[in-house]
Amino acid sequence: MDQVKEMAKIAYHALEDKKGENICIIDISGISPLADYFIITNGTSDSQVTALVDNVEEKMLRAGHSQIQREGMQSGNWVLLDYGDVVVHVFDQENREFYHLERIWSDGKKIESPDDL
Repeated sequence: MDQVKEMAKIAYHALEDKKGENICIIDISGISPLADYFIITNGTSDSQVTALVDNVEEKMLRAGHSQIQREGMQSGNWVLLDYGDVVVHVFDQENREFYHLERIWSDGKKIESPDDL
């Protein structure tokens, strides 16, 4: 399996394990050099946002994927985990609605399920 798709699946399932809400995968490979996939979710509390982030980091590390950068952990309302070709965005509910990345990146291809990668 393609390594980038494997990374996206691992991140998706790590978010799913911790009950991330409305997990969305957007294939931006054809429209941006930033990454191949954005994975977006939100938690319902600061502690859930932290749990979502921690689980992604743990699962990705266990699978041998190095994180390039993490931003926003101090505020807890938008945490970005950069794995190069896969970028994970974990929001609180309010900030997800405010920034609405799904709309901003609507030119990308929305992937309905990690099985479709």
